Amino acid sequence: MSHTPAAVLLEIHTSALAGMRTGPGNFAQWATVAAADDYPDADLSEELFHACLMSGDEALIALWRRHLTAWDFADGARWAQDTPARSDARRTVMYDRLRFGSDVRKALGDVIPVAKVPGPTVITRDFAPWYTPERAAVRSFYWTAYESKLRAKGWPDAAIASLDEASRAVVERLTDPEQLAARQAKGLVVGYVQSGKTANFTGVAAKAIDAGYRLVIVLGGTLNLLRRQTQRRLDMELIGQENILRGADITDLDSLVGVDYVGDDEDWPVFVQHGGRPSALGAFDIERLTTLDNDYKSLAQGIRALEFEKREPARPLHDAVNLHHAAARVLVVKKNKSVLTKLVKDLKQIHGLLGELPALIIDDESDQASVNTLDPKKWQQGSTERTAINGLLSQLLKLLPRAQYVGYTATPFANVFIDPGDDEDLFPSDFLISLPRPTGYMGAQDFHDLDSEVPREERTYANSQEKTHIRDIYESTGDRLQEAMDAFLLSGALKLYRAAHGVPDAPFRHHTMLVHQSVRKDDHAELALRINSMWHQAGYSSTAGHERLAALWASDFAPVSEARAVDLPHPASYEELRPHVHTARQRIGSGGQPVIVVNGDSDRYFDQLDLDFDRTPHVWKILVGGTKLSRGFTVEGLTVTYYRRTTQQADTLMQMGRWFGFRPGYRDLVRLYIGREEPFGRDKYADLYEAYEAICRDEETFREQLAQYAVVVDGKPQVTPMQVPPLVAQHLPWIKPSARNKMFNAELVEVRSPGRPIEPASYPVNSGALKRNTERWRPLLSALKPGAVSFTNPPDNSSTLPRTFEALTGTVSHGELVSVLSQLEWERPGHFAPHLTYLSQLDGTLAKVDEWLLISPRLAANTRVEASIIGSLPLSLVRRSRQTGKTSFGRVASVEHRTAAQRLIDEASSPAAGHSGDGFAISPTTGVALLYPVVEGDSHSDVHAVVRNGVADASKLVMAFTLIPPASAASGDQRLVRFRAKNSRYEDEATVPAPTP
Repeated sequence: MSHTPAAVLLEIHTSALAGMRTGPGNFAQWATVAAADDYPDADLSEELFHACLMSGDEALIALWRRHLTAWDFADGARWAQDTPARSDARRTVMYDRLRFGSDVRKALGDVIPVAKVPGPTVITRDFAPWYTPERAAVRSFYWTAYESKLRAKGWPDAAIASLDEASRAVVERLTDPEQLAARQAKGLVVGYVQSGKTANFTGVAAKAIDAGYRLVIVLGGTLNLLRRQTQRRLDMELIGQENILRGADITDLDSLVGVDYVGDDEDWPVFVQHGGRPSALGAFDIERLTTLDNDYKSLAQGIRALEFEKREPARPLHDAVNLHHAAARVLVVKKNKSVLTKLVKDLKQIHGLLGELPALIIDDESDQASVNTLDPKKWQQGSTERTAINGLLSQLLKLLPRAQYVGYTATPFANVFIDPGDDEDLFPSDFLISLPRPTGYMGAQDFHDLDSEVPREERTYANSQEKTHIRDIYESTGDRLQEAMDAFLLSGALKLYRAAHGVPDAPFRHHTMLVHQSVRKDDHAELALRINSMWHQAGYSSTAGHERLAALWASDFAPVSEARAVDLPHPASYEELRPHVHTARQRIGSGGQPVIVVNGDSDRYFDQLDLDFDRTPHVWKILVGGTKLSRGFTVEGLTVTYYRRTTQQADTLMQMGRWFGFRPGYRDLVRLYIGREEPFGRDKYADLYEAYEAICRDEETFREQLAQYAVVVDGKPQVTPMQVPPLVAQHLPWIKPSARNKMFNAELVEVRSPGRPIEPASYPVNSGALKRNTERWRPLLSALKPGAVSFTNPPDNSSTLPRTFEALTGTVSHGELVSVLSQLEWERPGHFAPHLTYLSQLDGTLAKVDEWLLISPRLAANTRVEASIIGSLPLSLVRRSRQTGKTSFGRVASVEHRTAAQRLIDEASSPAAGHSGDGFAISPTTGVALLYPVVEGDSHSDVHAVVRNGVADASKLVMAFTLIPPASAASGDQRLVRFRAKNSRYEDEATVPAPTP
């Protein structure tokens, strides 16, 4: 090493900082000790340190960035004095402990600013702190290796520190593996689609293994392809070469026959290397019970591979004397009935050891296959029936009393709807952790102008995410498929241009386009054939083809890149890009097939497909498929997406968002061609873009709920996951949070209807309940005034003439209406409760509603039957029939009446629209209530039968109504629907009672 003052200073600082394993300390003292032997006369002054920082000494700054960032993120350290992580106050404490003067503090702050990024959000129950910084520092062999691997891959220090923090948040909420009493913990970690959840659970596995967990089972998807991806990732970044070789001589080719990765994986040289067998280095080995190509198989002689040798046989395995000298076992298995059955069978053969074995089960994509999807209403009385995978996971947890279960998902709604009262199921009763949005990640917010204050007509590539990345597909403007393919070719050429002009080509190894518009395999084959034909007929080597590409580059890619990627190289003209277009066309069309269909259901299919992003040097193709492209399968290098298929469940829709993820060096090239509903159209299911925006808001609302519950008060969690299951929001009524068979345990908590009708059903059948309900309406009916008011609807498609009806009207306060509604009885208890929850908040809590206009329509004179109801003015009685086999009516309010009421609400929210002829108007804070005294019957005589001497029999009337709240009765988060999980321990209650403050 060079002995320049800067080099000497770097060596001393490296040694000094290495000694501060549990936090910052008096730096001058540490530096003096570090310099004593080799550099006793070294200049350790702050003046030299300051000068090196100001001169931009990259090595020294990188060293300090690593340590300062780690301390910025440290959680629970005593030295931090309760200062918030990633804050200026925390940094001040660090500088104080280091005893630095003002000049060095300022210089460090300038070159290494505090990374003020959010940390994980944690909802937790009380737990016994055991994973202290001191304990983690003492045993960190595999975490240190993993951290070094991430740094070698180019991860910035802030990203590594964030992963350290988030993985620690998981591990410290597991049970202490050395604990005498067996205890299980169950948790859920919520990330973003394509956001690096695997990195987090790899970090969790590393720390858990270091801490003493000796059996790690990773559930890695439902296909071999997905399982292999996870196996390779863990082998490369955690387990490492020496554990894979198991003592084989890397130079002896004969001993390497059949060893994973050696000789056929170009990344083998960069797999983690520990410098020798970990057991020979004072640590412990990891034995793989699954390999790259082999899932778990029944082991010979029972499960000998899981027999742990104890240093002290008289003591249990979980005793520290034994635990930290035993090898760890890692399995990466499919969520497959056959595989998991073999594992359960083998574990049963060593049941005596299982009570001593600290185990960790990591469930990737935990909302897929793991959740019990059997309808509880169909279970045999007194029993819990489970689907195959759910049942096998339940058996695993029974067999392993020291097992900890951690689910990972980007779509958590199915998991939070699991019954919290079922101890054998997978509800995350101990903790719920929401990971922060990673730096550099492109998610839903990057494709939508959520709550943008910029008027639509003023949006540009510089200020609008939608304008930058979204390309709408309307039926009236054609399918734009050719344009999407042109964009794919151009973006590939631009990647090659950038690689040729100094941008590292690692992000450009793969280049893909995804086309998804159907789940039917026949449709995929037909579409692939069409795309293949279009590709070969596109004329990409002809003058016309180049003119088309040049026009798209000039109108789209050039201005977007100029606004969004100023730091990246751009061609000055299409002619400069043209040679790279040629190369990109050759790569995409190699083998004469630019298209790959991805829609198989079997492992054999994917083996034949040979679509392995890990082992293939370059995948430059157009992928056509359905659901197999939507879950777990990572499409590397995805740049252009063509998406037209819809679904009515949010978790499926979000999982199809393969365009989310990390796009280093080509964010500006990402394009999403997506199906849109025609302006003023009526097909609510057609606008996929609106649907994605809604579920993006659903996700953010869910995360806000977690953050709200996560605030610790007086050192205690406000609530646990079981006490108040997170409320799941729904911003579009037609998009459910999860599949129907995953929502059996979901309870509808609230339905918000700003500016939209609320039409209850399930009115009582019992005459006593009918009479009581009618009596409760007395104060509102008495508010109706004599003298009918005329309402006029303008002509529409069904009539060229205005349509008029009369009604009695009156006005009541919001409190008066809610008071009546809250007393009503329903045939199905709780039927109206979600609406009432919403209406009850319109007193200023959610939004302000001052009053309600009551409208009691009068029928045409030739059919009108009027009667007084509990002393009211004569009202028109309405005949309706209940639906066959149901207790509910069809529609109670007539179209004419609803149209008039809706028009009043709409005009009140937009006064500039003017009135439509009747001169009647309401204020923006007034709702409309249509009232109908309904007689159940099939003929006109049934109506007359309930009237005697002009008075209606209250026991034979259904007081039906339709409410339309004002459009202003909405919350800032715009959510419309909320759910929560029922708890079987508390009968029909949705939550465990929260503790009294």
